[in-house]
Amino acid sequence: MAGKDELRAGFAARRAALTPEDRDRAATRLVTHLASSPVLLDDAVTVAAYVPVGAEPGSVAFLDALRERGCTVLLPVVPSGPPAPLDWVRYDARDSLARGRFGLLEPTGPRLGVDAVSEADVAFVPGLAVARTGVRLGRGAGYYDRSIAGVAGALVGIVYDHELVDDLPADAYDVAMGWALTPGGGFTRLRSPT
Repeated sequence: MAGKDELRAGFAARRAALTPEDRDRAATRLVTHLASSPVLLDDAVTVAAYVPVGAEPGSVAFLDALRERGCTVLLPVVPSGPPAPLDWVRYDARDSLARGRFGLLEPTGPRLGVDAVSEADVAFVPGLAVARTGVRLGRGAGYYDRSIAGVAGALVGIVYDHELVDDLPADAYDVAMGWALTPGGGFTRLRSPT
């Protein structure tokens, strides 16, 4: 199996080749899947999510759909300095987003602290790929693995259809996903890594 850096480069290149129309279609389908989600969201009060950057799957409409379901949506804020756990802020509306570190759109409200995510009933997590074993391949800095290790709720990796794969290399610090969400397949229950 290829190493993580090689896999990251391959998945990132394929993602970058997606047309804006492909990304928009995928984002719309992800929102549609929220309505038909398994029991994950039925009783969810607090949901952690993210604002997609570049060609990442997702959209602000996805965040708005979660709010319309009555969920409190927490979004990450990247801390200054070296990679560390993410801080979290409540998402209120798209006009509450501003450019933060690395040019990422982040919420501008009061910071709730790094432990706020532990209250999430569901955490939607970005990645370059997710394996059917639950292993998530992130960008490599470890921000999310540091942040979601204490989440007792469901962890859902959001990826494109071709990024849900059979296997990925894992390190001891990688936090496993329980679910994947793809535009074409909707929610997929993952098995635990062995």
